[in-house]
Amino acid sequence: MLVIDNDEFKLWIDYIDKHELEMTLLSSLSFIIPITYCILYVCVCKKEKVAGRIINLPLAYSLIGSLGWLINLLLECIILFTIYIKYGISMHSVAISSLLSIVQSCIFISTIAFMCLSTIHRIYTLPKFFPNGNLSMYKGSKKISTNAIMATFFSSVCIFPIFYMVSVLRNYSFINDFVVDKSVYVMVLGIILVGIVLLITVAYYMSQPLKKLKNATEAIKNSEYDKHIDVVSSDDYGDLADNFNSMSQALLEQRNRIITIQNSIIRGMAVMVESRDNSTGGHINRTSECVRVFIEQLKRDGSFDISDTFANAIIKAAPMHDLGKIAVDDAVLRKPGRFTPEEFEIMKQHAAKGAEIVDEVLKESDDEEFKNIAVNVAHYHHEKWDGSGYPNKISGENIPYEARIMALADVFDALVSKRCYKDSMSYDKAFQIIEESLGQHFDPVLGRFFISCRPKLEELYNNLPE
Repeated sequence: MLVIDNDEFKLWIDYIDKHELEMTLLSSLSFIIPITYCILYVCVCKKEKVAGRIINLPLAYSLIGSLGWLINLLLECIILFTIYIKYGISMHSVAISSLLSIVQSCIFISTIAFMCLSTIHRIYTLPKFFPNGNLSMYKGSKKISTNAIMATFFSSVCIFPIFYMVSVLRNYSFINDFVVDKSVYVMVLGIILVGIVLLITVAYYMSQPLKKLKNATEAIKNSEYDKHIDVVSSDDYGDLADNFNSMSQALLEQRNRIITIQNSIIRGMAVMVESRDNSTGGHINRTSECVRVFIEQLKRDGSFDISDTFANAIIKAAPMHDLGKIAVDDAVLRKPGRFTPEEFEIMKQHAAKGAEIVDEVLKESDDEEFKNIAVNVAHYHHEKWDGSGYPNKISGENIPYEARIMALADVFDALVSKRCYKDSMSYDKAFQIIEESLGQHFDPVLGRFFISCRPKLEELYNNLPE
């Protein structure tokens, strides 16, 4: 049995009657502080924080409102402790009743008030001030998780009524002078615990699909269109997941079509350039295949940090390495023989021009890594390890990795292919020249590995059509 000490309550009522003015002032003080802070919350802050604070109003006002009741509880505890010191009577029952009253008041303010304010905020305030949405962009704005909303709902419909009934029961027992059985409080505690378990279960059921949807939409925003949500259920979440997966599949197919068209245009431009250059027939296809063989060997070896994304990008970029020749005058480009020093200077401009063209062609591409690789391949594939190349005369590892790979394939094809000004060179002679150029023209590490690919490269060139 839980006995209510009536003497404590009578002493407390007498104290309130004797100090009515002081108690009123203290209660007023408890709420003047949070009310003042509520007013200052939006009115007194830096300009860039105003939007975020407007967004946070329901959460901020609910928490600040609860602060008043907590201050009130603190003051009551101080008074109860003073009575205990003065009269030597414990105010245990009064303290429990005050605590119950304060808790239910805090729950009301921080949950029910929050839900009401949030509803008004979402329907009227936010659409008025932020018609375009995207609230997370505003400095200081807070996001409310699904779990927090569920906890708020649970507190509103379960915890608050339970605390209210317990408080009424204690007050009724005091007025009618009867004893409350402890089993009542045990039962109440049991109901709360069961409710908490149900809350966790429902919150998990609701939050996990939303979390997966959020992560998948972030991936879509970052152009990862192959993301799918693995939520299979016969409810709205299942429908949402199915619709999202259909959308992502459609976006992926559309992106692939755009990439295919883009690649066709780029390759068509490269073929057009090659058709103007009567000395390099088939160079695009051969160097592209050469890069593919080389990069696949690099991946298989495992000594080089070659990702699938990088490998695919450089293979796709290889046909673009000479696009800058489109800006070279026909008199130079189509000359049937070796260039004069002046003509060679004109010809060397194709590297920088190529980078500009590739950058312009791919400026709307959402694949930033491929764009950078393609630009570097066009711009730097004539740079040399010792810094004697062109157009920027950079050296060593300052030359982008993809350009060093392209340089080996480009030179190898030039050596073993017939040109209008020379015959094709034997494989022995070509690989000898490359080996002798390691550390001067070529990256010595990549160059040695390129030489080790000789069987694959010979097989490739032996099987190429005339």
